[in-house]
Amino acid sequence: MNIDLIGKNAIVCGSTQGIGKAIATELALLGANVILIARDVKKLSAFCKKLDVSKGQVHHYLVADFSIPPQLKLVIEDFLEINDMKINILVNNTGGPAGGLIENAKTDEFIHAFSSHLICNHILVQAVKEEMKKSGYGRIINIISTSVKQPLNGLGVSNTIRGAVANWSKTLANELGEFGITVNNVLPGATNTVRLKSIISNTATKTGKSSNIIQQEMANQVPLKRIAQPEEVAYAVAFLASPAASYISGINLPVDGGRTKSL
Repeated sequence: MNIDLIGKNAIVCGSTQGIGKAIATELALLGANVILIARDVKKLSAFCKKLDVSKGQVHHYLVADFSIPPQLKLVIEDFLEINDMKINILVNNTGGPAGGLIENAKTDEFIHAFSSHLICNHILVQAVKEEMKKSGYGRIINIISTSVKQPLNGLGVSNTIRGAVANWSKTLANELGEFGITVNNVLPGATNTVRLKSIISNTATKTGKSSNIIQQEMANQVPLKRIAQPEEVAYAVAFLASPAASYISGINLPVDGGRTKSL
């Protein structure tokens, strides 16, 4: 099975922590040249220096704020033009919207989340898709949520926007497939990240339960009885990015230990 990414160029968004950081690490280990995108220049610089270079890789980082789509568009287009670089792998990954009941959500929350997720994803796809078409090799992988299969309680805005991204992705898979470009969604379940810790902390405050009890209750909802590590999500992404996944496209792949009840 060919999972070698030597010579491939990969963009990984939200790559200074959590799942994004784990994905960037794994793609570099498989030989890819990785372009990190996030907001914090210090974290980007420090992490970029730690990425594997044993296969001759050259890594880069770009500073962009996904709450400002025009800035992202300018940054990515300038980088690709200046470096004359062709992207083979794009991993769209953005921090999720704040929790809360959908009935209480303000309209601005939907607009902001739609912009940060779907619009920014689309900007990046438009920046890289033509060269993917020319090369006949493209992997677009969107990190979303199991909520696209089963809406999660207390995450009204997130459930809504994640569903929009999933349908955008499926439509894109239908349109780009003939060019050798696959488009897939990876749906993490409860994963040991800063976002999960925030959700646990907020839940603990509202319920009066300890964070440890909240986390254990989450783990108990998973057939494997534990929370995922970011690396376990990264392994799925790395496979979908590889030549071995050439005939897998247009799917939602839960990486949730079996928690999602639907098939």
